[in-house]
Amino acid sequence: MTRKLIALDLDGTTLNNQSQLSDLTVQTLRQAVSAGHIVSIVTGRPYRISQQYYDQLGLTSTMINFNGSLGHRPHQTWAQEYQYTIDRDIALDLLAHQQDLGIETIAAENKQHVWANHASDGTIDFFPQGLTSEQVLNKANLTTDPTALTLYFDEHHRQNLIDDLLSRYGDHIDLNVWGGSWPVLEVAHKGIEKATGLAFLAKTYQISRDDIIAFGDENNDRTMIDYAGWGVAMANGISDIKAIAQDVTTVDNDHDGVAHYLQDYLALPAALSKAE
Repeated sequence: MTRKLIALDLDGTTLNNQSQLSDLTVQTLRQAVSAGHIVSIVTGRPYRISQQYYDQLGLTSTMINFNGSLGHRPHQTWAQEYQYTIDRDIALDLLAHQQDLGIETIAAENKQHVWANHASDGTIDFFPQGLTSEQVLNKANLTTDPTALTLYFDEHHRQNLIDDLLSRYGDHIDLNVWGGSWPVLEVAHKGIEKATGLAFLAKTYQISRDDIIAFGDENNDRTMIDYAGWGVAMANGISDIKAIAQDVTTVDNDHDGVAHYLQDYLALPAALSKAE
């Protein structure tokens, strides 16, 4: 089979509902790499909370974080690494007006650093649970433009917050509202999305779009599913993603949907039984 680039969203896709990689998923993805295919993680997660999955899979491929805003090779110094950023003044302006905007938590982040207005209780792992004095989000500590901003907000302020952010900064940023029950908003550099990362991967590995298979489940996966020659929506994915995908997994993320699909699609040998 022609070498494929396999682009994997994490949450709701490759990870199960306990945010874990199952034994079957690990075995299958390692088999895909051994067969000569490229497996790349393309996630909205920051590197801080996705590196463990990259390492667990034993990957050496390029990784995409922050929905396309960061492309890098973990554990390597790589000349082609890129990072799209947001003007730090936007982060500081949001911090100054957080109460008026109904923002409860603000996290600013790049590949190596995270700053937040306060520590999280751990309910959502996107927000840091412990902060050093240097990680408190303020003008003195935030000395560089962050790659992404993540906002936890009062649900009653949702539309007003979105409208206000677009009115203030719409020429410079794009917004992505989380699916599911959490009122969380991601702020990114204007025009940057998962397809940005996927196009970078295609160029890096000299792979045509026809040879890209991408898996996703939520709105932030839309451009990636659309860009790939073969976009696969998860059985648990939203209807909008299923509508634009070329196929849908037979089972959901909590039942190894990606692994089962790839075993058939790539004609991989049967994976070993799960560890006892």
